[in-house]
Amino acid sequence: MPETLSENVGMGLGAALTAVGFVISYFVWRRKGAAYGLRGVAWSLLPVIAGLLLLMDVVLQFVLGVLGILLTMAFKLQSWVGLGLAVLMVVLYVVSGFMKSKGIGVKPGARPEDRARARTEGGEEPRGRSRAGPGGPGQRPEAGQGALRRRRLRRHRGAAP
Repeated sequence: MPETLSENVGMGLGAALTAVGFVISYFVWRRKGAAYGLRGVAWSLLPVIAGLLLLMDVVLQFVLGVLGILLTMAFKLQSWVGLGLAVLMVVLYVVSGFMKSKGIGVKPGARPEDRARARTEGGEEPRGRSRAGPGGPGQRPEAGQGALRRRRLRRHRGAAP
């Protein structure tokens, strides 16, 4: 493959890839509906845009670089260890998100829901937080959690806010 593309070759490649994208988008449109088809058409315009902006050479260099890295990586143990660690990192991050949402492994009062519950029940908030409302220590907050609940309850019952 050439290392650089001329202006016309990049534009022709962009147009050809766009045409293929339009054909695929047509079938997606018929199978899944207009919303999916229009999204495919939008993505299909990307190669011709790259060709018009003379970026197809940059795209070619990027693709060749990624392929070179992947082919080199296939034969190195160090690369496989790095890939395994990257997968482990993603798994740990996702698991910690699930744990956080379920309250598992979280210290009491660390979640925003716990702080809100402590404010509405009149309990103590976790360290480092002031119980003062937005107006200061002596003023009652107008848009506090209790006021929000009362407004929602009134709306639910049909009363005017």
